[in-house]
Amino acid sequence: MKTQRPIITDDEHVVLKFRPRTSAHPPSGREETSQANASPAANDLSRYERPRDEGDDFRHRMLANVAALAFTVALTAIGIWLAVSIADLRKTQDCVLMGRRDCARISVMPQG
Repeated sequence: MKTQRPIITDDEHVVLKFRPRTSAHPPSGREETSQANASPAANDLSRYERPRDEGDDFRHRMLANVAALAFTVALTAIGIWLAVSIADLRKTQDCVLMGRRDCARISVMPQG
């Protein structure tokens, strides 16, 4: 049996030059001039910093941390409860499927 090979043209094997972006605008073909004219303020992140004299809202940050911790604990407790409930349901279902009749738990209050 004859093996078929794909026809390869030179158009499929082209190496593209990687040019990193230097600004938010797409390159317009004048790469050298756009890099020379780029202002240092465009790459500066200091405009996102808070001033040193502005106080840190420690109380708000701690309240947000406590709320996040409470949410995480509640979510974990619900997950554990759900896992235990599913495991108990599976045990009961396995018991019933085996044909046993004493699968249900009956809680009796002691008299006395």
